[in-house]
Amino acid sequence: MASAGFILAINLFIAALFALTFLIIAANSSDRAPRWFALAYLFGLFYIGTELIIPIQVNPRLTYTVGFAAFLGAVSAVTCGIASRYRQPVSWMLLGGIGLVAVTVNWFAYDAGRDSLLRAFAYQAPYALLQGLAALFVWRSRRRQPMDVALMVLFMLSVLQFLSKPMIALWTGGAGDFAQSYITTTYALYSQSLGAILQVAVGLAMLILVVRDMLGEIIARSETDPLSLLLNRRGFEERAEAALQAAAQGGVPATLVASDLDNFKAINDGFGHGTGDEVIVAFAGLLAADPPPRAIAARMGGEEFAVLLPGVNLAAARLYAEALRSVLASLPMAGLPAQMRVTASFGIAEYEAGEGLSDLRRRADAALYVSKRDGRDRVSAAPPTSLDLMPVHPLAGEAMRSA
Repeated sequence: MASAGFILAINLFIAALFALTFLIIAANSSDRAPRWFALAYLFGLFYIGTELIIPIQVNPRLTYTVGFAAFLGAVSAVTCGIASRYRQPVSWMLLGGIGLVAVTVNWFAYDAGRDSLLRAFAYQAPYALLQGLAALFVWRSRRRQPMDVALMVLFMLSVLQFLSKPMIALWTGGAGDFAQSYITTTYALYSQSLGAILQVAVGLAMLILVVRDMLGEIIARSETDPLSLLLNRRGFEERAEAALQAAAQGGVPATLVASDLDNFKAINDGFGHGTGDEVIVAFAGLLAADPPPRAIAARMGGEEFAVLLPGVNLAAARLYAEALRSVLASLPMAGLPAQMRVTASFGIAEYEAGEGLSDLRRRADAALYVSKRDGRDRVSAAPPTSLDLMPVHPLAGEAMRSA
């Protein structure tokens, strides 16, 4: 077996391994990118098969063109997978046009001399163009984590590799007098070896990218309340702790807004849990709609919500809570009588130096209790701890002090 043929066999194994890996990931994920990547390596397997068949054919024109189309399909599938992963729009007309023109040109260019630079560039240019599009998609996404940058660099190296092949073929003695003799040339050894290196590098980068993003989505789901789509208690506490530390280090204010839907049990009991869920979703939508910068909103459980407002003082937080209260009170709810409105009570507390999240939450909850005690549908603010004027929540097991 020629050296290039041995490299082709290695490429066959690599393509099969990556195709199987991405197929397994695609079967266990709703993400479309792994499906595109699996399709790319399946196309790659087909292309390698044509390269192995060509040397034993008398007239391999059709196999040669099919192999070109298969590899073009592989590169196109990678480009589509990258577009899907980075949420970039794809022009199917553009991709289809590139494919149709490229296959047609290479079908008729088959009879041209194999030492023709024009023919060589016509063969390699579509691959370079598609790899350039993949790099452009990564760039336009503005994601600049190390793996994103590495993947973009690999695509650009792939562009250079394809564009350099015609000159490399010229310097190494050509790609063979006939398609059947390509596999025995020095150029074939170079082309297949470099292709194997880039295939492994790009494949590993795409695999790491998919796994990284899948893990990120799993973590996000574990920290998200499935009904409200806000953070759950775990997600809130992790982010709020970090935000409070940043506020303390930067010397900027931070205020916690605790809220509780009024008479929520009566809504569930009187109109059903489905209506109660609609109320939860509606209030969560208010919290998620146009929030203050860096706001961290969460459903803490049941009908209880919390919003941490970094960079916001007590007075501004009160205005924010009052706006939420007013909008909610005027909002009609599906499943409830037209004249019935849902209200919420709020308690706000501004972060004080040396205070932990649990202390801040205790003060905000105490202020919320005041709102509940004084008639609901209102906002109460916790005074500075030095004044110690807030009542202790009854559930704390201590005697209540008057506000």
